[in-house]
Amino acid sequence: MSTQHTCFDVSIDQRVAHIRLSRPEQFNTFTPEAWVELPTIVRDIDRNAKARCIILSSTGKHFTAGMDLAVFARPDGIVGAVDDPHLRAERFRADLRPLQDSFNCLEQARMPVIACIQGGCIGAGVDMVSACDFRFATKDAFFCIQEINIGMTADVGTFPRLTKLMPDGWVRQIAYTGERLPAQKAKELGLINEVFDTQPAMLEHATTIAREIATKSPLAVTGSKAMINYARDHTTADALDYIGVWNAAMLSGAHMREAFTAKAEKRDTNFPDLLPLKDKPL
Repeated sequence: MSTQHTCFDVSIDQRVAHIRLSRPEQFNTFTPEAWVELPTIVRDIDRNAKARCIILSSTGKHFTAGMDLAVFARPDGIVGAVDDPHLRAERFRADLRPLQDSFNCLEQARMPVIACIQGGCIGAGVDMVSACDFRFATKDAFFCIQEINIGMTADVGTFPRLTKLMPDGWVRQIAYTGERLPAQKAKELGLINEVFDTQPAMLEHATTIAREIATKSPLAVTGSKAMINYARDHTTADALDYIGVWNAAMLSGAHMREAFTAKAEKRDTNFPDLLPLKDKPL
């Protein structure tokens, strides 16, 4: 099953969803449409439990060159033509939240999201991949906090997430200088898991990992993601307490029996999918 959007292609196979940035001639820059399409796609997969893992990749020479320059070139600018600077500032803050939510959806999805990066991952691209569960890259890939090079501060997720993925000093260095962080160095720092010679090799590996994840209990996988994210942002004591509460409510004896039985019988596991979410709470 495959679906085309303005800025993305989406396919689902063997319980793995693959979202591809699909504007290679424009270096997969983020147009206004892209900011809307990505969360719509991810939330559709998540809310309807269409897949057990998501791969996020791109096409062409670069993963993404970040924000489309046409957005900056608009006559009214990013913040709009408003005389009152305080009202303009408040509106900018409010308008920024949907952009941040465009990448928050990756972190909030109930299933893991794997980013596969080739070429340049620039500006908003760094914001985006830092919201994924883990990352692979080709040897030609590089990361650049481009915002500093155009006179602004990155504001869509880079800093709150990147500082928890790699050493603080390195985040500061690339944030202040706008220098490129090569894939191999990014691996040494813990930002990416593996470096590959080619994009096909990277995607093959990511697909293998995603399909392995898809064989596990979706309930246990989403629980693990929720606990890891919670532990990252809270104390050890708080995280241990939350894990206890989670398992007290959602530890499934039936899923554990299926795991043991499938192993004993040397067959594939057969776990139920997560339930689709209701459109309305009541």
